[in-house]
Amino acid sequence: MKLGEKVSYLKGLMDGLELDVTTKEGKVIALMADILTDMSEYFDDVQDQIDEIVEVVDAIDDDLCDVESDLYGDDEDYDYADDDDDDYDFDDEELYEVCCPTCGDSIQLDEGMLEEGEMICPNCGEHLEFDFDDEDGSIEE
Repeated sequence: MKLGEKVSYLKGLMDGLELDVTTKEGKVIALMADILTDMSEYFDDVQDQIDEIVEVVDAIDDDLCDVESDLYGDDEDYDYADDDDDDYDFDDEELYEVCCPTCGDSIQLDEGMLEEGEMICPNCGEHLEFDFDDEDGSIEE
C-alpha cells in the first residue's frame, strides 16, 4: 500500500469514528491528517521528479555508451592490456618549478613561459620576472 493510500485509509477511519473536530483533540487529529495528506502529495511529486531524472540519466548513459563505442570500438575489440600509461612519454616537454616569493605557491612552467620572462602568479597576482643564470642552468626570480 502506497503512502497516499494509507493516508486516505486513515482519513476514512477518522470519518468512521465521527471525531468531533470542534474539540481540542479533534482539531489536533484533523490537522495531523491534513499534514499527512500534504506530505503524501509532496512525496509523490518528489518521486515523480526522481523518476524523470532517472530516465534522463539513463538516456545520457546510453548516449555516453554510444560515444565510447564510436571512439574506442566495441568492448570486445578493445584490449585493456594496451591501456597502459607507460606507453605515453610524459617527458616530451621539460617543466620547471618556481616558488612565488609573496605567497609561497609552487608554480610549474614550461619552456615557452620561461622565454616570456615574466608572468602573474595565479594564486596571489604578484608580477614575477625570470632571469636565467648561465653558470648552473638554474632560474632566478
